[in-house]
Amino acid sequence: MPPTTPEENKALVLEAFDILFNKRDYEGAAAFWSPQYIQHSAHIGPGRDGLFNLIRSAPSTLRYENQLIVAEGDYVIAHGRFSGHGRPAAWIAADVVRFENGLLQEHWDVLQDEVTQAESVSGLPMFGDRFTA
Repeated sequence: MPPTTPEENKALVLEAFDILFNKRDYEGAAAFWSPQYIQHSAHIGPGRDGLFNLIRSAPSTLRYENQLIVAEGDYVIAHGRFSGHGRPAAWIAADVVRFENGLLQEHWDVLQDEVTQAESVSGLPMFGDRFTA
């Protein structure tokens, strides 16, 4: 497969995340994640199977929303929110993805529990322009 551009990579990440996290279409998602996918996240098992199995075990209410996405070369960083995962607070995530041959090849993340306005020392939301209810 020919190399993809940063703009194409951003679009691929958004489509892949929607298909896997929101639609739970594992067959469709397999077309985006490399069979040799490398997972660096501390809470996800190795490889593509580790990620897919985590999502299979998550509540059906799990949702991903993206706020910002940037790309340079083969790397994409997506700033988003994972909600409905069964924990008290949504996760605000910075997901770093490396592309190879047009596929998501490698992943790192930084996760933080989303805070309420009362908990925010800055008084500003972590995602979007307002606090969730």
